[in-house]
Amino acid sequence: MRISSDLGKLVLRLTLGILMLLHGVAKITSGPVSILGLMTKMGLPEVLGYLVYVGEVLAPLLLIVGLWSRAAALVVAVNMVVAVLLVHTAQLAELTKTGGWALELQGFYFFTAVAIALLGAGRLSVGGENGKLN
Repeated sequence: MRISSDLGKLVLRLTLGILMLLHGVAKITSGPVSILGLMTKMGLPEVLGYLVYVGEVLAPLLLIVGLWSRAAALVVAVNMVVAVLLVHTAQLAELTKTGGWALELQGFYFFTAVAIALLGAGRLSVGGENGKLN
């Protein structure tokens, strides 16, 4: 039973970490111009746009290896709330043509991050189940 719990936590961490990291890598390769422009358009300091790299590159890497996983998961959750508020607010109550929620990907990222923040990384992590780095 204990190993299945740790494997489940590993699957959650890897799924969220890898899928979110792919978004971060795409933002690295395309550069920060569009994100910085969005910050300016919203009347926010442009420099805040660089925080997307923390939420979509650094935090996912920490999740993948299982280091400071609860904090990294909270960073991803906050990143998703900010993304929805800045870009997707109009889609909050929208459904797709096939009946799915228009923000199901953002919802998946957010709720998976919340689950990891609550559950922790488990034993199959660099920080260990009860390590001071988890």
